[in-house]
Amino acid sequence: METSSLGHSPLGQASTYPAHYDPALLFPIARSQGRLAIGIDGAPPFFGADLWNAYEVSWLDPRGKPQVAIARFTIGCETPNLIESKSLKLYLNSLNATRFDSAEAVRERIRTDLSEAAWRGAEHPGTIGVQLLAPEQFGDERIEEMDGLLLDRLHVECTHDQPAPELLTAAFDEAPVEEVLMSHLLKSNCPVTGQPDWGSLQISYSGPQIDQAALLRYIVSFRNHQGFHEQCVERIYMDILQRCEPIKLTVFARYTRRGGLDINPLRTSHPMPLPHAMRTARQ
Repeated sequence: METSSLGHSPLGQASTYPAHYDPALLFPIARSQGRLAIGIDGAPPFFGADLWNAYEVSWLDPRGKPQVAIARFTIGCETPNLIESKSLKLYLNSLNATRFDSAEAVRERIRTDLSEAAWRGAEHPGTIGVQLLAPEQFGDERIEEMDGLLLDRLHVECTHDQPAPELLTAAFDEAPVEEVLMSHLLKSNCPVTGQPDWGSLQISYSGPQIDQAALLRYIVSFRNHQGFHEQCVERIYMDILQRCEPIKLTVFARYTRRGGLDINPLRTSHPMPLPHAMRTARQ
């Protein structure tokens, strides 16, 4: 089965929540669609993953008793497809009335189905990471904020509401620096429904020092941009890479929850461990 056009996505359409398990609900979208728009044709110049948290996961045990869990999905950015979030919500809801022998059976079922969707069309498909947290682990979950110097402290005039990479600049004639910058002012809109997506953004880099006021104005310029979370982070990464020429660069966004899901894309110039599991106050 091939990926479909965005017009066939369940986004923006009235949906009947499924009464039975149905992996066909998953709707993969080719990453190449968004990447071509930012000049990436072929292998992207970054590593990374999309880190999902799902808070509305339930199924039935062999006796029909409901079980619940928090799920974490790790979908590498090398997969040919991203998975549209509403389709994932509908898919997870299709498990609600399905009996499984164990939580491990649920994890394996989800891993198989999401891997098929994310890798659909690949010559050598792989698998994605799935973790289920049982209720007795819920108390270990903590809220914390992303590290970094807060750009939002700056008083800037914001005049753009569409991505404006021309705002970005760096001190190319000065000694390179290494720093971590952060903002809570990232906002974009769903490309289908127009609904707002809110996020916090962390930028770690080494190289010519990026003008912080210009960077904040650039982040704010996404305010009326239409794009999926993953596409927005890749656009930000590419704009900073091309305009500021860092030696190393990592862009990490944590978006607020919608429909029981939050999506947290990370893109980096170099192989690195994924950040530890966390949740910000807004998530």
